[in-house]
Amino acid sequence: MQDTPKKPSKDGVEGEGSYSATQAYNESTARFIAQGKVDKAAREARRAMESNESGELKAAEAVGKAGAIHGKAKPEPK
Repeated sequence: MQDTPKKPSKDGVEGEGSYSATQAYNESTARFIAQGKVDKAAREARRAMESNESGELKAAEAVGKAGAIHGKAKPEPK
């Protein structure tokens, strides 16, 4: 099996594993790091986790880890 990127279809739909979205994410992440924003974001996250907001953040994390889609519980397999 070859690991070559697939070209987008004529209608522009890339499907799962969107190469353009991956490229945009990687570029945005690189800019965030290059602009020196990581330490500030980490400090803000620590403050949030040590505040009254902590319970809400932990609940949101649990929903995400459970595989919920748009805040709705993931359907049980049949």
